[in-house]
Amino acid sequence: MAGGFVSQTPGVRNYNYKLTPKVFITCFIGAFGGLIFGYDLGISGGVTSMEPFLEEFFPHVYKKMKSAHENEYCRFDSELLTLFTSSLYLAALVSSLFASTITRIFGRKWSMFLGGFTFFVGSAFNGFAQNIAMLLIGRILLGFGVGFANQSVPVYLSEMAPPNLRGAFNNGFQVAIIFGIVVATIINYFTAQMKGNIGWRISLGLACVPAMMIMIGALILPDTPNSLIERGFAEEAKEMLRSLRGTDEVEEEFQDLIDASEESKQVKHPWKNILLPRYRPQLIMTCSIPFFQQLTGINVITFYAPVLFQTLGFGSKASLLSAMVTGIIELLCTFVAVFTVDRFGRRVLFLQGGIQMLISQIAIGAMIGVKFGTVGTGNIGKTDANVIVALICIYVAGFAWSWGPLGWLVPSEISPLEIRSAAQAINVAVNMFFTFLVAQLFLTMLCHMKFGLFFFFAVFVLIMTIFIYLMLPETKNVPIEEMNRVWKAHWFWGRFIPDEAVGVSAAELQQKAV
Repeated sequence: MAGGFVSQTPGVRNYNYKLTPKVFITCFIGAFGGLIFGYDLGISGGVTSMEPFLEEFFPHVYKKMKSAHENEYCRFDSELLTLFTSSLYLAALVSSLFASTITRIFGRKWSMFLGGFTFFVGSAFNGFAQNIAMLLIGRILLGFGVGFANQSVPVYLSEMAPPNLRGAFNNGFQVAIIFGIVVATIINYFTAQMKGNIGWRISLGLACVPAMMIMIGALILPDTPNSLIERGFAEEAKEMLRSLRGTDEVEEEFQDLIDASEESKQVKHPWKNILLPRYRPQLIMTCSIPFFQQLTGINVITFYAPVLFQTLGFGSKASLLSAMVTGIIELLCTFVAVFTVDRFGRRVLFLQGGIQMLISQIAIGAMIGVKFGTVGTGNIGKTDANVIVALICIYVAGFAWSWGPLGWLVPSEISPLEIRSAAQAINVAVNMFFTFLVAQLFLTMLCHMKFGLFFFFAVFVLIMTIFIYLMLPETKNVPIEEMNRVWKAHWFWGRFIPDEAVGVSAAELQQKAV
């Protein structure tokens, strides 16, 4: 058991706590919820580049891929093929809205369990698919699972973690996502070399493994003190808080949770109340951050890395290997965020990562433009191909320690209890909606916009970096139930937060901060 910690953030209450094995174990198991999302992100792109899979379900794409005269930018352009990938995210959008009610009424862990169960059923449909209909039904069930898990897991981790380490523990969700991607790309690399239809079936069917891990984990996990109080189990919540914080001196934090719960009970319609002016900062951020996260263009790399590398002239095996390398880079760089987010803060990582992604995207677009032009014909040498892979890795690294983990962390920690489930549902829904759009439109956009597509995403990276600089206050070390004080002190958002929401005036808070 490590030594005690005290928050030093000005203007907020300080809680005494110790790092306990229970915090590590619960957050480690809870983060398993990211595995299903990551596994699907990694597996779908690889499967859609496998020739037996394309020949079985998308023969027109297979013929275009084999054609020597096909425009490189348009080789994989197929709305039906992209629907296979993107249908999951539309289903996740819908399920996340229902998940907020289940998460609030029955607790975070049962929403996680339901996500794992529906993902398990969907993996069976995909592994044994005989036609397009079975594939799409399986993808929709997988989407329901992703929606439930993504809605509940970040909230679970934020509520379990101590304030000074909330960023690190919450980033475990992103680590699990990237770990799932890496495992999926490794599996794809080996299954792609199998003869016949067995390879892609194994890739899709093995999605049942992370699903079972979530279901088992959810059964053994305790629920969060916040959720227990919200559902009327105050004494159990107090005991849970003591065991999590490693001390009996939890009265101040416990009372804050009680006060937050009492205030939340006054809110009968969180979906209506989140539209009130006092919640304007949380609503705008909850919508903007997932929107911008998808417009970084990262899922272009994640979904279609093997397809993209084949478009650039790589062979099938080399494409999967390159996708595996970028996945490993992303996993390793995500740990940078885990170890720095609570030391340097959210803003520093957001801004540095944004600048790094912007520069690398412009360089990638310029190189592809020089080699293939607008007609989509040409050859790329080994040296140039390696440079492009290196630039993609630099881009992925920038995302991995900024918009990747922080896109889930910040929305999960900024909302008060009375709107938290609704806010997280909105976060997931916006994320899934734009994930769906990017997945559905990318191959068509690549066909028509060509190398300009990378400049398109670069423009959004510039906009989002400026947005973060101006509009997002620093939230590191701030207890989750004290977050209103941060918004009250902000130059723009402070006008929306009433004085009674923080208990002190904005002038007093600013004076303490100085």
